[in-house]
Amino acid sequence: MSKSQSGKKTPVDSIHWRSLFAAIAAISAVGIAIGLGLPLLSIIMEKRGIPSTLIGLNSAMAGIASMLAAPFTTQIAHRYGTSTTMVTAIVLAAASSLGFYFIQNFWLWFPLRLVFHGAITMIFILSEFWINAAAPPRRRGLVLGIYATVLSLGFAAGPLLFSLLGSDGPRPFAVGAFVILLAAVPILIARKESPTIEEKPELHFLRYVFLVPTATAAVFIFGAVEVGGLSLFPIYATRIGFSESQAALLLTVMGIGNFIFQIPLGMLSDRMKDRRSLLSIMALIGLIGAASLPLLAENWLLMATVLLFWGGCVAGLYTVGLSHLGSRLHGADLAAANAAFIFCYAVGTVAGPQAIGAAIDIAGANGFAWAIVFFFGLYVALSLARMAMRPKRA
Repeated sequence: MSKSQSGKKTPVDSIHWRSLFAAIAAISAVGIAIGLGLPLLSIIMEKRGIPSTLIGLNSAMAGIASMLAAPFTTQIAHRYGTSTTMVTAIVLAAASSLGFYFIQNFWLWFPLRLVFHGAITMIFILSEFWINAAAPPRRRGLVLGIYATVLSLGFAAGPLLFSLLGSDGPRPFAVGAFVILLAAVPILIARKESPTIEEKPELHFLRYVFLVPTATAAVFIFGAVEVGGLSLFPIYATRIGFSESQAALLLTVMGIGNFIFQIPLGMLSDRMKDRRSLLSIMALIGLIGAASLPLLAENWLLMATVLLFWGGCVAGLYTVGLSHLGSRLHGADLAAANAAFIFCYAVGTVAGPQAIGAAIDIAGANGFAWAIVFFFGLYVALSLARMAMRPKRA
């Protein structure tokens, strides 16, 4: 951290802890609610005899809602204020989560999903904008590493909460709505410190997708590999000879890697002159790790070791990519770029499972690894080309 000549921290490097606590606590509460709600809704649909295809289609509304909500979030926050928009989205998310209990008609769950995940998307975009705006430039990676770590704990706590509450009756829905509403408390406390979007973004929304392509491509790859990998890895693992419990443990190891590496990677990114170099290195590790999976099919312990580091690098694409975005843009442009960032993540969550699933059907079990190699290879090629051709820009 830089200091003035007197040895004191300069204002630009001071950490606005109340703002950061508000944004991180809010999004963590939402993460808990999502981790509770996703398995809850799937189990209830299964109990009602809904076909798996329709369950998958209903679940896919999450990505579609994100893509629909992201382009308008910055404009709404510009008009009504960041904190007001976040609190309104929290109320909508809580109300729609209760709606899943009171509305029995399955087809009405589709618009409910759109409302719920659209509101959640707005909260994510504005929380990350708030965090990026409040983080001091030289500690941005550390702050976002803390954010990613706490958020991963929230997502992990949701399924644990589900295991305790079960799927019967109104209690899990009421608890989920209550946890979401709790997210409004720190926002209201720190509302006077919330960043303002004083002017409309200068560019059309889609232009922000390509304005900092190293960051938006990173989160696209992250979304594709994370969701596609988590969804289809159990199928891959059992097809190459592991038991279901061994496959589940390997996923747990990946989750541990996700959790423990985010703060170190964030701190490392703060020490690098160009975060694109770190993104390229992590993508290359991801590529090598995926390519090695077919060679590890008979050694569970070695595969677990690789997946520990691999999981950390995959998740690091999100943390470091978001940090790189914050280092390049400010104000309304940063808010709009955060929206584009989440939009690209949503596109990845839709594209990844489709591409990886098709690869398994075409090439057999190892198609899982080759599809992920393809995704990482695309990113390595893009990031190296960007650094070679335009070294001083995003």
